Amino acid sequence: MSAKDSMAKEYFADNARFADLCNNILYGGREVILPENLKERDTTEVLTALGLDKKTIAMQKLRDIFKNASIKYTGKSYVVLIGVENQSDIHYAIPVKNMFYDVMAYGNQVKETAKKHRKDKDTTTSDEFLSGFTKEDKLIPVITITVYLGTKEWDGPRKLSDMFGDVDEELLPFIPDYRINLLAPREITDFTGFRTSIRQLFEVLKNAYDKEKMQEVLQNDEKFSKVDRETVEAINLFAGTDIDIDEKEEVIDMCKAWEEQKNEGRELGREEGRISQAKVTALKLQKKGHSIEDIAECVEFDEETVKKWLVS
Repeated sequence: MSAKDSMAKEYFADNARFADLCNNILYGGREVILPENLKERDTTEVLTALGLDKKTIAMQKLRDIFKNASIKYTGKSYVVLIGVENQSDIHYAIPVKNMFYDVMAYGNQVKETAKKHRKDKDTTTSDEFLSGFTKEDKLIPVITITVYLGTKEWDGPRKLSDMFGDVDEELLPFIPDYRINLLAPREITDFTGFRTSIRQLFEVLKNAYDKEKMQEVLQNDEKFSKVDRETVEAINLFAGTDIDIDEKEEVIDMCKAWEEQKNEGRELGREEGRISQAKVTALKLQKKGHSIEDIAECVEFDEETVKKWLVS
């Protein structure tokens, strides 16, 4: 597992961030899914299928994050399984990948239900026995959210049909489609619905390609003055920034750190410019026959440094 994959999995596995992410994708930012109502699920989904030779085939696939969500909304209670797939790069076959995860999750529910019926011996008809599923049995809905953590615009497919070539239009109604639930920071226009620091992560990813916009965001959003350590580490990794993090600090003032980094860059640039100009001057003076001692005094660098310039 790459550093980005590992960081993303650990970062969004936090229940508060996971709930915040889901509420924005599924409920427009309304606080419906609560952190305390989330329960970790085994991310290895096992789907058992029966082949032509009637041998049991087990297929295993590891999800990034998979949780059981108990939702109380509009006076009713619901249970749903929610998976999050993190993508640091654009995946051009993501509808197939996510569809496979969802099918495995449903297949596993059917498998577990059939196992229970066999144990209890409570199927009443041959149809139920062969299905391993009765008319009264119900599946728990599965939702997969794709979180794109890149700084480029997403240009990958958003549904299965985007991956098709030319298809006879008369056949389209008979071909099941699959749509992904994509969160791409570059496409977010309103960040106010986020309640955790994933807001700061997504804002930086949205503006990482433009330093002026980044500066504007950091100056105008006071939330950047108090960003938790894990989020700053995620920002550095996914946005390619180099915000200095004091090992003793758990909360970082990103506005201040960004400004200090800019000032250090200016100082470094000025120093590099001074050295470059001194080298040019040293070469000119050498051609005119001046001694190393005189040249060093003129450009205000030590003699050893000047010698290295003139030799190279």
